[in-house]
Amino acid sequence: MMHRVVLPETGIFAAWRDAARPLAAHRVPAAEVDWTFEGAAAPLLFDSAPLPPGTGRAVAVPRGFLELAQRVVLHRDAAGASLLYAALLALQDRRGLLADEADPLVRRLGALDKAVARDIHKMRAFVRFRELPAAGPRRRFAAWFEPDHRIIEANTGFFCRRFADMDWAIHTPDLSALWQDGQLSLAPGAPRPDLPDDAAEVLWATYFANIFNPARIKLGSMRQHMPKKYWKNMPETGQIPAMLNAAEGRVRAMQEAAATDAPLRAAAITDRYRAAMPRPPAQIESLADARAACALCTRCDLCHAATQSVFGEGPEDAPLMIVGEQPGDHEDLAGRPFVGPAGQVLDRAMADAGLDRAGAWMTNAVKHFKFVPRGKRRLHQNPDAGEIAACRWWLDLERQFVRPRLTIALGASAARALTGKGNGLTARRGRVEQTPSGPVLISWHPSLILRRSDPAAAEQALAELTEDLRLVSQMLG
Repeated sequence: MMHRVVLPETGIFAAWRDAARPLAAHRVPAAEVDWTFEGAAAPLLFDSAPLPPGTGRAVAVPRGFLELAQRVVLHRDAAGASLLYAALLALQDRRGLLADEADPLVRRLGALDKAVARDIHKMRAFVRFRELPAAGPRRRFAAWFEPDHRIIEANTGFFCRRFADMDWAIHTPDLSALWQDGQLSLAPGAPRPDLPDDAAEVLWATYFANIFNPARIKLGSMRQHMPKKYWKNMPETGQIPAMLNAAEGRVRAMQEAAATDAPLRAAAITDRYRAAMPRPPAQIESLADARAACALCTRCDLCHAATQSVFGEGPEDAPLMIVGEQPGDHEDLAGRPFVGPAGQVLDRAMADAGLDRAGAWMTNAVKHFKFVPRGKRRLHQNPDAGEIAACRWWLDLERQFVRPRLTIALGASAARALTGKGNGLTARRGRVEQTPSGPVLISWHPSLILRRSDPAAAEQALAELTEDLRLVSQMLG
């Protein structure tokens, strides 16, 4: 029989915790628990199953899980509560589960966590209060907001602290948060109220129009961080269409008004700057020279946005060289290859294949991180053929000095850099190809495993990568 748990609109986390703890104590399988929210519960054909007698076994989780659960359980989809319960069961046997970013369950929970956290941030950024008439000394305000998830109760603390000296109400379709005389209460959701115009909005809209810079417009980024669904509740957004229509003319006027000649002091400043800049070695005669020169590389434009170049590391006489695509966000900050989530997947596969990472030269086809900014995040972009060709200089130096007996190319970019061809990886995977600089075995990049949304497909790709690494271990003896 199924166990039915109906979560309320308020106190969601506490209700989930109180229901999940006894279920987990009796090790009730996740597939036998139906999680739903009030108002969305479909009728059961049979009564909900009772718990077995007794208290069951002790249940323990790391602190990080509780912090994660308090956000994920607020997701609009009740699947969040179900996935949390599955993780709660798994944590009883795998205490380190949450540290395994390659695990499909951990990745799905992480995606739900980010969605809820993003919604919490958007509520704090896009709620717009309008003043109401007040009978007493405290001013009164109200606002309307349409959240994606059930975040109202979790977000009230922010507004209570920030607007403690006034009375206010935030109405949403789910709940209404009411702050009056320093006391918070929650009421059922309601339709959008008819709020009066606010004189302060005119002043704010004028300020917004004056700080608008048409030369920095990025429509995609603007819509991502301020989605159109919030525009109807924000006074400044009514001016955006007109400002966008006039942007091209304003940019042209700014260009025509710009200075054309550098000031006289610019040349002296530039000379001092160049004299203070570090210089690469006059000749590259070792890996140390190559590393120092690579740190100052400007062979392509990737050097301008990345934090630093990421050169290879490992024994200088390593029999195995492992070549990936490019540094990721973690590698760009640390200055070392394969230290992020993809590196963790690779470490796991190497350990299963009997290979010691400490005995291999680890590097990438491209030495700078290529990304596109999305708010505070930097999203990976694949390097193009020109960037791979420009960085081939450094990879050739590494192969020249290390002289590995075997090189493994992880992914299409590495295959292109090492063999001149980056397509057809499905047919080429697991095969050794001969190149002028030595044999190259082609395999999957571990980031492919992280990108697979289907757990079975991810496990298959991981098994194939591990199989290729076992072949490497056999070839090196």
